[in-house]
Amino acid sequence: MGALKLEDLPHYIYDDYKQWEGRWELIDGIAYAMAPSPIYEHQNISGDIHIELKKLLRECQNCQVALALDWKIAEDTVVCPDNSVICSKTTTDFIEVAPEIIFEVLSPSTKNVDRNRKYNLFQENGVKYYIIVEPKGKFAEVYKLEKGFYRLQGEFTNEKYLFELDECSIEFDFNTIF
Repeated sequence: MGALKLEDLPHYIYDDYKQWEGRWELIDGIAYAMAPSPIYEHQNISGDIHIELKKLLRECQNCQVALALDWKIAEDTVVCPDNSVICSKTTTDFIEVAPEIIFEVLSPSTKNVDRNRKYNLFQENGVKYYIIVEPKGKFAEVYKLEKGFYRLQGEFTNEKYLFELDECSIEFDFNTIF
């Protein structure tokens, strides 16, 4: 018996995704199971990111932070970033446009998808900043979209980084999450 090929996998769409129980993401029609429930460390860091972003965006009228909200990229692609910054009005139960910033907190079960599939997906769909947070190493990698490709801005532990959004700029203090 041969190895399972990509073309042999079922191709799912958003209507299928809405019916599933548990935590899933859908990328190019392929279902990815997420960890049943993130561990305490993951949730604690994600919560701290959310609080810091909420505080920083208070004065930014058109930008808002979303905590674990689905982003429907296409009929066959739906992801749920840990934290997103959206600088347009959301009129549905999910994100419809590319977020300006996405934070993903790595966990052992999703690390490869976050570093590869999502990295490429976010780059292709115009997410200006992608931040990969490594809880075990206590650092965050900040990637900025430049001429269609992500460029590593650096690894941050207790430094600040200035995110330049269309409507405003925010200086995120990575010391607040580690």
